[in-house]
Amino acid sequence: MNLKSPREESGSPGIPAPETGPSDTATEPPAIVVMDANGPAYIIGPGDVLDISVWRDDALTKQVVVLPDGRISFPLIGEVAAAGKTLAQLKTELAERLEVYVPNPELNVAIEGVGSMVIYLIGKVNGPGRYPIGQDLDVLKALAMAGGLTPFAKKREIRIFRKEGDRTQIFYFNYNEVAEGKRLEQNIDLRRGDVIVVP
Repeated sequence: MNLKSPREESGSPGIPAPETGPSDTATEPPAIVVMDANGPAYIIGPGDVLDISVWRDDALTKQVVVLPDGRISFPLIGEVAAAGKTLAQLKTELAERLEVYVPNPELNVAIEGVGSMVIYLIGKVNGPGRYPIGQDLDVLKALAMAGGLTPFAKKREIRIFRKEGDRTQIFYFNYNEVAEGKRLEQNIDLRRGDVIVVP
């Protein structure tokens, strides 16, 4: 992560200031869910536990953990990229690759445990660490989960770092303003992998 000092950061409080990578064209980070025919669909991420089963074949029924590189290992077909896909997409790919060994496999893929939906809080909070993220978790709620700020925290200089590929977006958060009901646009909804830094 390429961190810059406040003097080097561009933008104003509440406005993301993306670090430029190979391209200067800013892109909107992907959301945690995508839309399919049945509505929102969960996107698999590293740390998730998947339950994969093939009907009437116990040897092809197992739980797998998505590794940090986004891959899983499954009998007969070896390694498969899972992160970034929906359950339906992964199921389709697994079925296509298994069909070489198992004619017309009846495959089921389910989420057994969600390990990728986390954010990180570091710095002058009472409980720094790794926290699970659910729906509608904003910065203020995350700080509350961490036990609030310590007496020496620089409440006006909180930063949220969001890494997308080789780019890092920096969001500014002034605790005093938000607590007083001002500039509430700073209180952004958090996404998987966000890092909140409280100096």
